[in-house]
Amino acid sequence: LSKKRFDKEIPTTIVLLLLVQYFPKILLNTNLIFFSPQRFYCYSVGMAGILFDDIFTIKNVNPDGKKFERVDRLFCDGESFKMDLILDVNTQLYPLSLGDQFRFVLCTTLREDGLLDENEYDPLQHYPRTDPFDYVMFGKVYRINNDEDKESTTLSVYASFGGLLMRLTGEASYLQGFIMATPKHKPDEEQRALEKHLEKSIDKIQKLQQLLNDMNENKISLDVLEACPKLKEAVNDIDKLKYRITILKRSIENQKNENAKKVKGNGKPSDKKKEASSSQKSTQKKDYIKVLNYGDSIVGQLKAIFTDALKNAYPTIDDKIILVETNNPKYGDYQINNALKICGILKGSGEKVTPKDVATKIVELVPKSDLISQLEISPAGFINIHLSKKAIGQKIGNIFNKGIELPVLEKKRVVVDFSSPNIAKEMHVGHLRSTIIGDSISRLLEYVGFDVLRLNHIGDWGTQFGMLIAHLQDKFPNFLNETPPISDLQAFYKESKKRFDEDETFKARAYQCVVKLQNFDEDFVKAWKLICDVSRKNFENIYERLDIKLTERGESFYQNRMISVVKDLEDNGVLKLEEGRKVFFPVNCSVPLTIVKSDGGFTYDTSDMAAIQQRLLEEKADWILYVIDAGQNLHMETIFAAARDLKWYDEEKQRIEHVCFGLVLGEDKKKFKTRSGETVKLSDLIDEGLKRAGDKLVEKERDKVLSKEELDAAQKAVAYGCIKYADLSHNRCHDYVFSFDRMLDDKGNTAVYLLYAYARIRSIARNAGIEKSTLNEYIKKLQENAIPLDHPAEFKLAKHILKFCDTILITLDTFLLHQICDYIYGLATTFHDFYNECYVIQKDKDGTVQLFENRLILCEVTADIMCACFNILGDLAYVYSVSIEIIILKIP
Repeated sequence: LSKKRFDKEIPTTIVLLLLVQYFPKILLNTNLIFFSPQRFYCYSVGMAGILFDDIFTIKNVNPDGKKFERVDRLFCDGESFKMDLILDVNTQLYPLSLGDQFRFVLCTTLREDGLLDENEYDPLQHYPRTDPFDYVMFGKVYRINNDEDKESTTLSVYASFGGLLMRLTGEASYLQGFIMATPKHKPDEEQRALEKHLEKSIDKIQKLQQLLNDMNENKISLDVLEACPKLKEAVNDIDKLKYRITILKRSIENQKNENAKKVKGNGKPSDKKKEASSSQKSTQKKDYIKVLNYGDSIVGQLKAIFTDALKNAYPTIDDKIILVETNNPKYGDYQINNALKICGILKGSGEKVTPKDVATKIVELVPKSDLISQLEISPAGFINIHLSKKAIGQKIGNIFNKGIELPVLEKKRVVVDFSSPNIAKEMHVGHLRSTIIGDSISRLLEYVGFDVLRLNHIGDWGTQFGMLIAHLQDKFPNFLNETPPISDLQAFYKESKKRFDEDETFKARAYQCVVKLQNFDEDFVKAWKLICDVSRKNFENIYERLDIKLTERGESFYQNRMISVVKDLEDNGVLKLEEGRKVFFPVNCSVPLTIVKSDGGFTYDTSDMAAIQQRLLEEKADWILYVIDAGQNLHMETIFAAARDLKWYDEEKQRIEHVCFGLVLGEDKKKFKTRSGETVKLSDLIDEGLKRAGDKLVEKERDKVLSKEELDAAQKAVAYGCIKYADLSHNRCHDYVFSFDRMLDDKGNTAVYLLYAYARIRSIARNAGIEKSTLNEYIKKLQENAIPLDHPAEFKLAKHILKFCDTILITLDTFLLHQICDYIYGLATTFHDFYNECYVIQKDKDGTVQLFENRLILCEVTADIMCACFNILGDLAYVYSVSIEIIILKIP
């Protein structure tokens, strides 16, 4: 190759082993695959798309002494073609060391036939060509150089695999596959500039990686200090911090030893994770939910029946009933799957039994039940349960007449702590999940008859108020007589924070203002209240729009109680003095609570301890639920452990739980931000939702059939309902991607689809002109008020309706509200199948109209259950806003 130029056109894509791809003029993408010789798999070098194939031996590793994180630079010699190879490899994924041999293959495609891949390389897709290989990389060949000697035939190929570099040097005849698509004239300036930029970028990456490695290894080099000027200020504190850590570790160890001698520890919070993988196991084990009557819960009734039968059949075996829904009606509606496990236990004790024998004994002790029409036992010991259509029909009729019969539960006093914004800061998208999830949990608890206190633990106290008051005094000196026109409190906060960080005199004044506020100086308390009132207007506007009801009880509420908490902890002898601070180490917890700072001030830990004490001892709460992001998990578990150690509550009887949730992500799957990188204001997000919903309605030409008032109501119903449902339909424990396009889609599990489904179901009875009283009379004439369910689709829909109570009980146990969303979506799709298969109103060719009353009742009950779900999910107010279902029905 040397200086020779070629006119041959280069294929656009190259992929595999080092998977390669040509880019115009400069870059060549390549795939690398290599593996150990002992697992050698014969591939012909002449196979389609293979550029190079040889065995290499590692002669040196990181010769200059530099090692990047998880990456080694290998210097290797080729076996067959006498090539020199320098290659960066992630040796954490694919360990290699000095003297190892590996096969190294470069290719241009993953296809066996040599044709170009249609799509970019997908590491999750199966490519047969990669099967014999252990390590695959995709990258670009960015440079091919000849030796400076014109007579030389040596060629060097340079490639980058996501920042991992390769240089392959040797006889040009062995590298003929690497033909650059370059013109016959010298590279233009653009190409040279790009190559130079690429080299600088790679060099910069390497330097940054080295800096990161130095910092990870605690190497405070001159480069690190130059890159991080503020680090110089912290260097002097390192020894002090190390000393404090040593003291804390010693204190923790001493505390563990003392507690081990005195009492049996309650266990550290992290032990809960070992005992139970989720809150479901924990709550079930402790039986926080006591069911007095299962109401219309089919699963609950069946479990109760078979639990008694199993205990009577095998009183010495403690086994919970395993009840599952069958997929095939041939095997009944539900199935009991305990026999196999019990059979194993009995065989272990010497009894000769089969799973069928076990199941038979259980079935013999099942009492007669109107709910069950037939029991069958399979050869494998499964008990197949066929539900009585008559009993199911009766329940549907009763729901139509009287409403759903919810399970009767032992009543609880519940405190739900959610939303909790900070004063002087606008609510942002981070508050969205806590507000929506907390509200829906509160609605669920209220729906089952619990006494619920919804608390908004706002951040309305602390040192930040010193700088805010000082800034208020300077900007609006007459604030005591005239209410200052603070229109943007967020900007006001940023201004004060900037002065606090940059002006030492202002900072000193801010601290003085804090002291005067904590001493309840009248003028400073008035300034504090003024700032709180401005913030509160912003919060209340958001809450009003989303129909959120809350009782505000901020940190200031607990100020006097903090004093009594400190005394309580001192009296209990749990506080230790560490460098002037009073700290509390709950039993076996890894991090202490700082109760009193060295300057005598209180902390968030003190406030949270005062709050949990007040809720337990004054509010007499049976349950306390903290709806807070998952990042606060360790803090909340430490607070719970502290309260438990102090005997403020009994965890066997009282449910104290962190209802955590993940982040809201943008469509780029990164933390949801504005284009400028700032946190998204919640008010802006809601406004954008309204705009998108309005555009969607206009796009569907709803503006032509609705009045302005109706269009506004429909717009709010769709926007607010969609924002709420989009959050609640995801597992709260996971992050979720926020997408207006997805949430406004009228297909799939979205609020739009469900609202329209609900509206159209309601329209069936309205269009038929049938009143509820007429259908009640129809039910009275039926035998035992049992709605006929002769068609399979009718029976299937009725059974799904009756899963509502089971879904409520499960959600009370887990607080995973997406379970209700999944249920209502399943109900809508089941109804869709029913409506396609079963006429509700049939018009014959001769004009005769036949009404199937039983099916019309199924329609109305389906809508009633959907309405109940909407209420729990926070949508009911919008669904019924100016008869929204009628508004939607005006649309053809």
